[in-house]
Amino acid sequence: MERRGPQPRSVADHPASDGTPREDSPPATLFRTPVSGRHDRRVVLYTLTRSLTTVALLLVLYYELPLDRGFGWATGGLLLGSLVLIGAVVAWQVRSVLRSRYPALRAMETLSLTLPLFLLLFASAYVILSTSDPQAFSEKLTRTDILYFVVTVFATVGFGDITPVSEVARVLTTVQMVADLLVIGLVVRAMLVAVQRAQTRALLTPDAGVPAPRGAGDSSQEPGADGTAPVTSAEPEPSRGRTRPR
Repeated sequence: MERRGPQPRSVADHPASDGTPREDSPPATLFRTPVSGRHDRRVVLYTLTRSLTTVALLLVLYYELPLDRGFGWATGGLLLGSLVLIGAVVAWQVRSVLRSRYPALRAMETLSLTLPLFLLLFASAYVILSTSDPQAFSEKLTRTDILYFVVTVFATVGFGDITPVSEVARVLTTVQMVADLLVIGLVVRAMLVAVQRAQTRALLTPDAGVPAPRGAGDSSQEPGADGTAPVTSAEPEPSRGRTRPR
């Protein structure tokens, strides 16, 4: 009795030589390797937790820092240097968003750091100015009042209940308004463009991040002239050391 070997596999069972799956293969995900829905929820929850923690730590730092020094050229230089540093961080984070498996979450985490830090830098400068010159604004301000004033300027609401009175306060408020336009027009737009490019790249390479199937890099399975993978011969190889019965 002739021993039957393993049945040959069809062409559809073989992956392409470049590692891309066939039409009947499971669809690949866009931004990451195939994971469970629980893993996705954990990633989102982890990102939200980190973003909220970052904002909370910045607020605690704002209320606890000793800002009772006098306002002068050193304060303005420190503010300008901090803004340049934020710009460098944003430029570095844009590249990180482009390489991230979760670009939208990465961009949200970046904005949760840069935007509060940007606003709190100006709030700290206003606190120093208000402490050194109580007449710089239309009323005496606390740190919470100044934080409220910074947010209203950023949102271009302008309720008019708190206004800069002194020349230095007006110059500093003007600088913040110009910086606000740059943040909205450049930083936020750069993050959106980075997310869109990352998504486009994922659509063009849907198998990115998916492990290559077995045998994809095997030199013995070279594609044919028409680009299709070779089909295993139907005749099984006889076992060594055994002879077929006559």
